[in-house]
Amino acid sequence: MPSEKKGHNYDYTIKLIPGNGGTVRNIHLTSKLFKYGIVSLIVSALLLIAVFCFAGYTFFSNKVDKQTIEDLQNANAIQQEKLTELAQKATQLQDSLDKLNAAEKELKSLSNVDAQTTDDSSAGQNADANGGQGGPVIAPDVQNLAEVLDNLEKRVAIHQENIENLRQALVTQRKQQSFISEKSITTPLGMPVNGPISSPYGFRWNGTDFHPGVDIAVDYGSPIRATADGVVTTAGWNSGGYGNMVDIDHGNGIVTRYGHASSVVVSAGQHVKRGQVIAYVGSTGFSTGPHVHYEVRVNDRPVNPASYF
Repeated sequence: MPSEKKGHNYDYTIKLIPGNGGTVRNIHLTSKLFKYGIVSLIVSALLLIAVFCFAGYTFFSNKVDKQTIEDLQNANAIQQEKLTELAQKATQLQDSLDKLNAAEKELKSLSNVDAQTTDDSSAGQNADANGGQGGPVIAPDVQNLAEVLDNLEKRVAIHQENIENLRQALVTQRKQQSFISEKSITTPLGMPVNGPISSPYGFRWNGTDFHPGVDIAVDYGSPIRATADGVVTTAGWNSGGYGNMVDIDHGNGIVTRYGHASSVVVSAGQHVKRGQVIAYVGSTGFSTGPHVHYEVRVNDRPVNPASYF
């Protein structure tokens, strides 16, 4: 309780009364000391509050920072995984590009097509030996790797298109070669026997007779050979003056005829090859001696066989 002194200053007495009826103790405080005590309590309370606030701020701040670090680490891990994935894809695309480039060169070589190769993958491989390299060292990131992938994908697409064009050119070329080869073996070439021409193609006997083929003089019984591949359409006796005769259809309207044979060793419908024996030399039909009457007919009209020799 307060007690009044001079200048209206108060002294304070604090009584400590034990609950068991023991001795009561008195603590006397001057007004100044009491005020200091109150101020000290307030300051202590404020400091305690400040400490709690700072501790709480530090705790939550550390928690937020830890979460932020974890988020950044996760984001970095995801980015690294993405970079690794993009780098692997870039490597695979480059491998595919190298193979496509090699395939394109091979097709170009096989087809003999005068086409410029899309690019040369060996340029980078020979850089160390043939020239210098330089520039700033920049770590790959998602953006520049994506640009590289986009460029590689475009080059792969161009290669694929070029390869398809070369493949088509090669297919067309092989078809043409096959046609030429087939045509060459089905086009009459050379003479059915080796011997001198005893009667040429065209008018003879002072223009009184047109000779639709050539007569080739040769020994009796000599083999007569087909001058091209074809199918036998006639094999046997002809009453029109040819005697024993063989006709071979070579396709494309071309037929060869072999007359005056002593005997025929093929039959109608048989497929024969160039150089195959089809008959033997004789003098049957309208003939004055052993020889072969040889004709080349195009669309059922005789032409000069000499142009096929």
